[in-house]
Amino acid sequence: MRSYVNMSKKTNTLLFILLGTLFNVIITVTFFLLFLIIYSKFLYGRLNESAAAWVLPVFFVGAIVVSFLIYRLAIKILVKKVDMEKYFDPIFGRKPPRKS
Repeated sequence: MRSYVNMSKKTNTLLFILLGTLFNVIITVTFFLLFLIIYSKFLYGRLNESAAAWVLPVFFVGAIVVSFLIYRLAIKILVKKVDMEKYFDPIFGRKPPRKS
C-alpha cells in the first residue's frame, strides 16, 4: 500500500476535499442533535407554538455556523502543520502571471 506522501497530489486533494466534507457534515449533525437534546431537556413545553416553530430552523443554522467555525479552526491548524503545496494540487489552478 502506498504511503500518504507517495500518493499523487490530485489524489491527496480529492481525499482532502471528501474527508473535509464528511468531517463538516458529521460536526453539523452532531451539533444539531446536541441542540435538540438541550432543547428537549430545558425548553420543551415552555415555549408557545409560534416560538417553538422557530426552534428547528434556528438550531439548523446554528449547527451550520458552529461547524463552519470548527472546520475553519481545524483548517488553520492543518495549514500551520502541513506544507500544503508539497502534498496538494491547487483546487482552481494557479493564476497566470500578469503582463505589464
